[in-house]
Amino acid sequence: MSARDLQGEIRELRGRIAALMDEAATNEKLLRRSQERELELLKAENMSQLFDAICKGLKASYALESVTLLLLDPQHEIRHLLIADNVKLEDFPQVLFTDSLAGMAPQFNSFHRPWLGPYMGCDHQLLFPGTPGLKSAALIPLRRQDRLLGSLNFGSVDEKRFSRHLATDFLAHLGVIASFAIENTINRARLVRSGLTDFLTGWHNRRYLNARLKEELARAQRQGTSLTCLVIDLDRFKQINDQHGHLAGDMALREAAQRVDAHIRGSDAAARFGGDEFVVLAPAIATKQAACLAERIRTSVCETPLILPSGVALNMTVSIGVAWITVSRDEADLKAAAERLLADADAALYRAKQAGRNRAALANGEEMPDKPCG
Repeated sequence: MSARDLQGEIRELRGRIAALMDEAATNEKLLRRSQERELELLKAENMSQLFDAICKGLKASYALESVTLLLLDPQHEIRHLLIADNVKLEDFPQVLFTDSLAGMAPQFNSFHRPWLGPYMGCDHQLLFPGTPGLKSAALIPLRRQDRLLGSLNFGSVDEKRFSRHLATDFLAHLGVIASFAIENTINRARLVRSGLTDFLTGWHNRRYLNARLKEELARAQRQGTSLTCLVIDLDRFKQINDQHGHLAGDMALREAAQRVDAHIRGSDAAARFGGDEFVVLAPAIATKQAACLAERIRTSVCETPLILPSGVALNMTVSIGVAWITVSRDEADLKAAAERLLADADAALYRAKQAGRNRAALANGEEMPDKPCG
């Protein structure tokens, strides 16, 4: 080999080494950026911070047109935790909640690894609402302990950004980190919520109800709908305690709560308001529907006796006051509106008690329909 050929080979080797060093530096930079993104998710102290880190932070970091987070929430627990923390769901339009993953996207039928490929409106539009022009997508499963929590979804206008031949290891790792962060923040919220839960019945307590009531009034105001409130009182509760003991009274409260719970919707809010009082908030139902709900609850409580450990059959009844409110768009004092709604429902409850108990009464002196469920 001549000296000239040797020098040429050396130059070529140096060029390759320089290219490899540049690639290594680029990969190191990308790894560092990925670690920083993941650290931001892990540092989130609550769900609001985590949603921001995912939907805004990852969108900016990866320069994407859309990043959405889909969470499976069949019992509405996550949504209730957010409401209890005074978080407005509409502030996070890119966080999507679903009761079931069926029908959300065909990829969810067997979803264990990230899916990358072309964006197809018929398949993916539910995952990227309000973002036109997407050409490619990456759907990342969020799993914890073999349970699918939902998906992290990336959308791009570049049709080559997410293609099926690209490696998915780093996206899978991101999914693991995001899943851990989501579970962590939900568990933290559950701990906070423990201060918002009645230990006897498992229902929310009055503190939660106060926060939820203002939230539901604000939503009703925005949507131009009404909010109905049912105040439910277990009749002759003191007599139950005096005749059968406080343990029997506790059993009666738990049983009454379970029977009420069987008739309310997932979107309704229920709380133990006081010693023997429960409150149900039912958004957007008509007066006749509210009367029907109250009658179903009343019948459910009284139709079957509670059998105490002593063998005594305890007949339980409830009295119910029903009120509703429509908040005008220019009304700013939602606290006053909440107090007004509760006062109206309480006044209706008083009338039901005065009329002989084991009945429901409507606010403003309105009469219960003869056949409210007909």
